[in-house]
Amino acid sequence: MGKLKFRASAKCGGCTAKIDGELSKILPAGSWSFDLSSPDKTLTVTDSPVGAPEIVGAIQAAGYRAEEIPA
Repeated sequence: MGKLKFRASAKCGGCTAKIDGELSKILPAGSWSFDLSSPDKTLTVTDSPVGAPEIVGAIQAAGYRAEEIPA
C-alpha cells in the first residue's frame, strides 16, 4: 500500500512499546517507526500490507488515539 503517516497520542518509549506490540500482529517487523520529537508524534509505516483503518485500529487496541495524516 505504500507509505502511510499517522498522528498518534504516544508520548514516550513505553507508549510506543505498547503500540509496537499491536502493530507487530499486522505489520512486518521494521516496517514502521515513530518520531516522538515531532509535534504530531508521527508514526510512519512503509510498504504496509494493510490499510490505514487497520493500523488505526491496532493503535487504538493498544489504548492510544491515532489518525492518518493525508499525504
